Amino acid sequence: MQNRTEKWMAEGEQVLMPTYARFPLVLKQGSGATLRDVDGKAYLDFVSGVAVNALGHCDPVLVQAVQQQAATLLHVSNLYYNLPQIELAKILVQHSFADKVFFCNSGAEAVEAAIKLARKFAKEKRPGDRFEIITAESAFHGRTMAALAATGQAKYQAGFEPVLSGFRQVPFDNADVIANAVNAHTAAVLLEPVQGEGGVRIPKPGYLAAVRKICDNAGVLLILDEVQTGIGRTGHLFAHQAAGIVPDIMSIAKGLGGGLPVGAILAKDAVASVFQPGSHASTFGGNPLVCSAGLAVLKRLTEEASFLEAVLEKGDYLIAALKQLQTACPLIKAVRGRGLMIALDLTIPAQDVIEAALADGLLLNRTSENTLRLIPPLTIRQEEIERMLAVLSKILKAKPDKEEHAET
Repeated sequence: MQNRTEKWMAEGEQVLMPTYARFPLVLKQGSGATLRDVDGKAYLDFVSGVAVNALGHCDPVLVQAVQQQAATLLHVSNLYYNLPQIELAKILVQHSFADKVFFCNSGAEAVEAAIKLARKFAKEKRPGDRFEIITAESAFHGRTMAALAATGQAKYQAGFEPVLSGFRQVPFDNADVIANAVNAHTAAVLLEPVQGEGGVRIPKPGYLAAVRKICDNAGVLLILDEVQTGIGRTGHLFAHQAAGIVPDIMSIAKGLGGGLPVGAILAKDAVASVFQPGSHASTFGGNPLVCSAGLAVLKRLTEEASFLEAVLEKGDYLIAALKQLQTACPLIKAVRGRGLMIALDLTIPAQDVIEAALADGLLLNRTSENTLRLIPPLTIRQEEIERMLAVLSKILKAKPDKEEHAET
């Protein structure tokens, strides 16, 4: 007899475009770091909607805020002001380098807006013909056409050529190549403080500060893509804060809405002022419903004592435990991370581990063929971390090393 999962998967195949390599899993309900499928099986979630569910699933305060707003006012045009949008912008400005905020619906849209703002600023405020954006190899900035052109990974661009011109990719974590790449056409440098889809690649100390100085000396803008690293993911509200620098423009999304689709760009007044009525817009951007969710998330992260410190502590504990596992498990080549954004490089395909974990009720994610990524809710509990470690340890210790397996 066909179970509910098979039934719903078959129906989904009939009506959904095949843009995702989906796992054989139909999810129905969530609470905290636990998800349940349509057949009632529970899963420990270390993917959190790809770093979206910052407060876990169905956080009671977040749910209450959304329910109240849904019963009050769902949407109005940006031809008018609305209270949740103003309140969310105020708290973002209060806790960042920025003076102004523009709301949109996603990380890709936020990157697009940042690119447009940087180009418009260069046209109006800088001499010559400045339009190029310098980005990093292995970066990921989104799937829309400008964000795709900024993305330094050919696999995402394949089939969509010609990509938009005006972007130059250079190696990540090398300030000298950025200095050499800046020319009379450069409008901005766009970087992730930690590369997410590139494999949780953390730059050397001093890298962002050096890039900031290069931008200042050349009169070009520094844009930081904090779509994945922002909203507490690395243990700071924004990852660049750990480097002691500020950007000119920052894009955020993912965790901002705690599960609802909201993105934003933040900028200093001197830059934001070039956006005037008609410069840019978003029909749904900053509507009352999603901003009420953003407010619930931001208030939790900024008003709850030691919330971000706890993210750092849990991340440090998890990284240390994984490095200890590495000493007993040669399948793990490297462990790295910051806060609750962690990667493991393996000698075997990460997909094999993900599938084994799925069967054992654990959801994991990968960024490449051999790299696992752990991005649980920021509210993950210690006992849930221990459960994940136990499952992962069992899986890795049971699998032969790829090289040893090839010799047998």
